[in-house]
Amino acid sequence: MSAPADSLQDKHAVVTGGGRGIGAAAARSLAERGARITLMGRTLPTLEREAAGLRALTEVHCQSVDIADPAAVDAAFAAAASAMGPIAILVNNAGQASSAPFARTDLALWQRMLDVNLTGTYLGIRAALPGMLELGWGRIVNIASTASLKGYAYVSAYCAAKHAVLGLTRALALELARKPVTINAVCPGYTETDIVRDTLANIQAKTGRSAAEAEAELVKHNPQGRLVQPLEVANAVLWLCQPGSEAVTGQAISVCGGETM
Repeated sequence: MSAPADSLQDKHAVVTGGGRGIGAAAARSLAERGARITLMGRTLPTLEREAAGLRALTEVHCQSVDIADPAAVDAAFAAAASAMGPIAILVNNAGQASSAPFARTDLALWQRMLDVNLTGTYLGIRAALPGMLELGWGRIVNIASTASLKGYAYVSAYCAAKHAVLGLTRALALELARKPVTINAVCPGYTETDIVRDTLANIQAKTGRSAAEAEAELVKHNPQGRLVQPLEVANAVLWLCQPGSEAVTGQAISVCGGETM
């Protein structure tokens, strides 16, 4: 029997930051459509815990990597391809968010936000793209955040990095327009992940607000008045990776309850 039209059977997908949150949800959505999965992240036990729940669906490989280290990224992607075959899908999800007023944003914080959120995205693409072109098919999805589309106070370094990720996405989409590889950005609003839970804890610690008050401060930006769920972001990632999305490239897909209207 032939595979369904939306199948990703025999496609190898690499998901960075794949051990939790949006990355884990995206990996599961891709696995449910038949893709073989490599989960990448800094902490191997976290990846292995997530992989245990995916192996009933598909083959899974776990690869620890510092996404901001060029040599480590090249080695990790080579190991993933050796273990699971040519990489057809890359979900650049690994990232960090740190907050500080601009006057207290020192060079170390600035550089860390660029290294993880921007340079890590570049390094992943650099490692995966040649294989996609040789394979004759590829999907690159950069998790870019609504911070790639608008500014937020007290996270200037993070916003700068995410704006740059979107710029990279759009520029590379033009270079690849006549190639069988698409590249898009998915831009979540505040999503119920570890990063946002840390942000909520930080708000509580600095302002004395309750958990409910801290969450209300974040969701006030969302016209739906709620946190986005990781699966909602994963659904957008999956759509961009499935057959039938070939004409969608260089786009910023907001998953934010209407915040960026």
